Parts: sequence; structure tokens; C-alpha cells
Amino acid sequence: MNKKVVLAYSGGLDTSVAVAWLADKGYEVICYMADVGQGGDYAKLKKRAMSAGAKKVIVEDLKDEFAKDFVLMSLKAGAVYESKYLLATALSRPIIAKGLVESAKKEKADSVAHGCTGKGNDQVRFEVTIMALAPELKIIAPLREWHMYSREEEIEYAKENNIQIDTTKKSPYSLDKNIWGMSIECGALEDPWNEPPEDAYQMTIGPGKAPSKPAYVEIGFEKGAPVKLNGKKMKPVDLILKLNEIGGKNGIGRTDLVENRLIGIKSREIYEAPGAWILYNSHKELESLTLDRELLHFKEGISLKYADLVYYGLWFTPLKKALDAFINETQKNVTGVVKVKLLKGVASVVSRKSPHSLYRKEMATYDKGDKFDRSVAEGFIKVWGMPYKK
Repeated sequence: MNKKVVLAYSGGLDTSVAVAWLADKGYEVICYMADVGQGGDYAKLKKRAMSAGAKKVIVEDLKDEFAKDFVLMSLKAGAVYESKYLLATALSRPIIAKGLVESAKKEKADSVAHGCTGKGNDQVRFEVTIMALAPELKIIAPLREWHMYSREEEIEYAKENNIQIDTTKKSPYSLDKNIWGMSIECGALEDPWNEPPEDAYQMTIGPGKAPSKPAYVEIGFEKGAPVKLNGKKMKPVDLILKLNEIGGKNGIGRTDLVENRLIGIKSREIYEAPGAWILYNSHKELESLTLDRELLHFKEGISLKYADLVYYGLWFTPLKKALDAFINETQKNVTGVVKVKLLKGVASVVSRKSPHSLYRKEMATYDKGDKFDRSVAEGFIKVWGMPYKK
């Protein structure tokens, strides 16, 4: 009887070749496809997997769970890796790996496999998640094990084994997309001196070509989560996708980063996350209105640590669980409405209000109605500066 393996399948060259390679090794291959908003013709990809030797293909729509339990948690945490990356790809890996593990258990498979390269972050994210959730499963990484070292060799293998692959001209870029954004690498981007070519961008118009008239959006939050767009209640997935559309048309959400990979090398990536950046800026401004100084400043350090945990593939860990409890506590009063102005690549928060606002005009104003007791300032300064007085 053949051994069973569930393969995280994308339908690209690597995982299509992996199906045949695993089957040739004596495995009964079941392909698992998770829909996190990447798009694609799933009927076509299912047919491709079967023709490559898969015995079964599972397609699971995870968009709602991804938005609610992963994306919004990261948003509430304020997680940004190295100031520029809102972690779209990194966030999707633990939920895909979780689905892979659950499918392996249902199918009574003893192994799981992925199509990650041997020098990227994703292999770590997948395997650490699998180890945390199902340490009994054997993990197979074909791209680390087979003796093919180039795309050309894989294409030749595909031809020899009658594996269906796209024959259209290949984009020079490696793309990974979900509802929270897109990661783009390879091609001209591998030289950090090269300005990103305009054809690399998939979700956004160039800021210079964006409309000269600003667009405005109002986002309603409840306990740190966005729940309304322009006064209309929306599900998280729909709200994010709509902001992607509006933001993309106004050139919002492009970043260019030479980042430190977990595996120990630097890589140059460009990212598009129009909806994510609009929501991040809005959420941060609402926190400024509703969190006291010490909590706000302390949380900034937690945000950095949270981003590292996501990037490093440590989603299902005790520290991440503990930080979730802290973050959710901080969000109890992060409720209100934020208005954002979108103009030629810039998303500027111009208005904010909250029933839990800590801002008091009568204390902040320099006009009539000022209620701040200035007489206490002198004593405060003397005590505050006492350790430094010579």
C-alpha cells in the first residue's frame, strides 16, 4: 500500500513537478489548495494536479478565517516588519499549514509536503507550524531534496513526465498574493540599485498617474477591528478588498525593502498593500486618541516583537498566545471613526473621533475656555528635573 502525503499545492511549476516527483517516490499524493485571496482558476489547477499524478485535490476557502483570526489580529497588534512590510505572505503561511495538517489527519496521511525553496522564509513558517500542531507528521520538502537546481531543469522534467504547465511567457517576477497584499521579488529587483519597473506592480497605479482629486474614506472600528466603510457595515474580507480597490486607484501602499530574511540573508522585495496601509494608519491614529501614554508607548515595543514572531513563523507558540491576550486587552476602547484622505500615493488621516477619546479640548486649547492649571507646572518641572540639577 502506498504511503499518503498531503502536498500544499499552488498550481505553479514547483508544486506541479512535486506531485509527479512524490508519486514517483511511491507516495499517494493528495493536493491541498487554500484560498486566501490569491485568485486563480481552481478548476484548471485541480485538473493540472490530477494530470501530474495526484489522487485527490482539496480546495478550501479560508478567506474569512484568514481575515478574522490572522489579519485583524496582526492589525490590532500594529505589526510591521522592519517598518515597511505588513506581513501579507508571512501571515498566510500558518493558516495554510494549519489547513494542511487538518487535511492530513482527515485523510489519514503520515506525511505532508510543501513547495518552498531551500533558502526562503516560507519553509521555516510551514515546518515550524506543522511541528507545533502535529509533530508526528513527516515533512517532505522536494525542492530541498531533488537534484534539480534550475527552473529549466524543472521544465524539462515536466515535459518528460507530461505535466501540464503554463506555456505563456513567464513573468520575470515571483509573486505571492492574498487579501492583505502582494509580495514581489526576482527579475530586475534582485539588484537593489534598480528602480522597480512599473510592470512589477500588480495592485496599484503609479502615484504620478493617480487622480489629482483626493478620495476620502471613513473607517469605523470596534475594539480595534474595522467593521464599517463609509458608514456601511461590512465583513472583514469585503472591507479589505474594497480598500484595496480604492487605495490601488490612488497609488497607495507601495513599499520597497531590502529586508533581513530569517534564514540569514538579505533580500530585496517590493510589496503592495493598499487596503492594509490605509487600515494600519487609521488604526494607529485611533489608538493615539484612546490609549494612555504609557500603554501606547509600551505597545509599540510589543508591535515590533509581534511582527518578528509572524515573520519568523512562530504563530502557534506560547509567547504569541500570551501577546494576543495583552493586545486584546489594549483594544477594549479602540472604537471610533477615522477619515482618511487618499492622494497620489499618500494616505493621510485627517479626522478621528471616539466615544472613549482621552483628548480634552479644554485641557489642550490655547484659546478661551482653557482649564489647565498652569500653577502646577513649575512644581512639576522642579521635581522632574531634580536628578539633573547641578
